[in-house]
Amino acid sequence: MSKTPIRHLVVIFGDQLDHDALIFDDFDKDRDMIWMAEVLEESQVVPSHKVRTAMFLSAMRHFHVELIQRNLPVEYTKLDDPDNEQTFAKELARTIRRLQPEEIRVTQPGEFRVLEALKQVAKGENLPLNVLADPHFFSQPEEFAKHAEGRKEVRLEYFYRELRKKHNILMANGKPVGGSWNYDKENRGTFSKKGPVDLKVTRKFTPNKITKQVFEIVNTLLPENPGNLQNFDWPVCRNDALLALSDFIEHRLADFGKFQDAMWQGEPFLYHSRLSAALNLKLLNPREVVAAAVTAYQEGNVPLNATEGFIRQILGWREYVRGVYWWLMPDYVQRNAMNATQDLPEFYWTAETDMNCMSSTIKQTLDYGYAHHIQRLMVTGLFALLLGVDPKQIHSWYLAVYLDAVEWVELPNTLGMSQFADGGVMASKPYIATGKYIDRMSNYCKGCRFDPNQKTGEDACPFTTLYWDYLSRHQEALSKNQRISLQLRNLERLEGEEIQAIKKQAATLRKQIANKPPADKTGR
Repeated sequence: MSKTPIRHLVVIFGDQLDHDALIFDDFDKDRDMIWMAEVLEESQVVPSHKVRTAMFLSAMRHFHVELIQRNLPVEYTKLDDPDNEQTFAKELARTIRRLQPEEIRVTQPGEFRVLEALKQVAKGENLPLNVLADPHFFSQPEEFAKHAEGRKEVRLEYFYRELRKKHNILMANGKPVGGSWNYDKENRGTFSKKGPVDLKVTRKFTPNKITKQVFEIVNTLLPENPGNLQNFDWPVCRNDALLALSDFIEHRLADFGKFQDAMWQGEPFLYHSRLSAALNLKLLNPREVVAAAVTAYQEGNVPLNATEGFIRQILGWREYVRGVYWWLMPDYVQRNAMNATQDLPEFYWTAETDMNCMSSTIKQTLDYGYAHHIQRLMVTGLFALLLGVDPKQIHSWYLAVYLDAVEWVELPNTLGMSQFADGGVMASKPYIATGKYIDRMSNYCKGCRFDPNQKTGEDACPFTTLYWDYLSRHQEALSKNQRISLQLRNLERLEGEEIQAIKKQAATLRKQIANKPPADKTGR
């Protein structure tokens, strides 16, 4: 008796670990086959942080176990399998030739490169490719494209309001609960000299046997990749992700709003959720995350400013950046509106710099594969912007070093929000500041040899020097931007000799940074 032919080969990638995906709606255990593969390619396109790679692989292996427990047929290739050809395209083509399926099915990938590779494999094997919508999100790319059509500016705020109304989230009689759409002014708090008070330790998840096996494989096959696995305690399965959600809602959400932009040396997580990786790998659904926050507010456990601020990151920012990504790719990654050409400094891979904010944030990144959004935007991102780093290079760094990095969310955040390389598609102005911003929002400057108040001289903070140099270099290009007019007027108040001294010191900084020896990208 001949074996039943395969109808659908259902492809699942490492950021698609969703049991509610549309690919399961008409799945037939007798005629369909799930395909998953771990490949070195995905940790070498950029030199993926060991934590990032381990997060993906461990979560995939746990999901594989869950599929088997559901009695679903799975073709699963592990990273250390002897016949693994180590690219998705080659592994998928090899499976297709062996199983001879009638069709490839997949949820829309999170990266344009991966989607194109799938198309090429399907074409090469003469098979139809059925790309299904991803129900994980509140909106679809087509919805965002329709929203963006005909608009001169495509801002988060207006798309966010549309989604709030459509999904009736924090709404009452067609208006926002509390009377305001956002509470930014209440969410810019800083710590006193004592630092964070009564900070609850985040729930940790001790690596189990599966995760420890992944550690061994990552350290063996990717020894030169950056970072280390010593602090790995992330949720890698759905049950643990739900526990992490409960932990955040109960212990940190109430203070998240006020202190979401604050930084404190030695405290990598503060009041942040630590849920972004679980969300981006689809271990959590954003609807349940938003619902948990709303419930906490309605029960009187969390203030409105914290609830709305957190929901805006999930319902607003996360949906918005995905919309931008699929609306403007593949050309978006080529944008460089400010003509930035400087190479990424080598200390981004080693943390070896005298700037305490940069050294601390990068070391934290290498140790944990994590930094919160202000550390990314207003420390590592700000320095790259002021220095004039090639946006492709800083994009590759962010994609490599953070455990939650998937290109649909990372690229717009880096290229658009952080580097202003899209010329204002996402941000209404470049997010630039002197070292005094970092001093106000953190305690980094207290342990630094540089003075954030000084523009020039031996003790001048490089952020402050480069801030004034940035304004001077781009004065003409930014002159029509009303949102930065005050900063440009402050520039005009500087004497010509002071401007020349700033430019000279900035040029010296760039030369010194460019002459640094190549970095050890392991971060050791």
